[in-house]
Amino acid sequence: MPTTPATSAHEPKRQRGHLRVAAIMEAGVAVFTEKGYDAATMTEIAARSDTAIGSLYRFFPSKEVLADALLVNYAQHVTERFVALAARAPAMTLDVLADALVDFMVSLQSQRSFAIALLDARGGSDERRVKFRQAMRDGLAGVLRTVIPAMTKAKSETMAVVLLHLLKGVSAFAGEKPAARRLLQAEIRQLVRVYLLSAQMDAGT
Repeated sequence: MPTTPATSAHEPKRQRGHLRVAAIMEAGVAVFTEKGYDAATMTEIAARSDTAIGSLYRFFPSKEVLADALLVNYAQHVTERFVALAARAPAMTLDVLADALVDFMVSLQSQRSFAIALLDARGGSDERRVKFRQAMRDGLAGVLRTVIPAMTKAKSETMAVVLLHLLKGVSAFAGEKPAARRLLQAEIRQLVRVYLLSAQMDAGT
């Protein structure tokens, strides 16, 4: 009786297994980034992570499964960063929050570009894009309500969409010279501050 190929990653049970999976995923990011998804091979990923090919396939039965695991890992990382930001938010002024949001997007820049490229290579699943986008919006909306408690849920969700589109501009500056990039980021920071201040005034706080 034929067996059905595994379609999901194998969760390691021991610390050694977790370390091995981390090494494989790190190598996966490097090889997918350098070669592109289509040209990347599991053999090269195994070699890059110093993993026996049999062990690689035991944890990740196919290249597709590894790619999907990397996308899930990215989404979890973004969610965790928003949770951490929300925890710090009550002690933040609007100026500090504006800087934190821009810094947050700058820190995610390379990972976000990698995730988008991988999504496109995997067929650009609209459902997955929607989930990623919604996770970003929900996380940012939660931060906004923490900093401006009087803000309504509807207002925070609308502002989150606007802010994310504004913050995406940070990635457009990647090719600029360092001095120009700093000036452009400073403009984004100021725009975010003004927008947040306007929202705070509208909320009556």
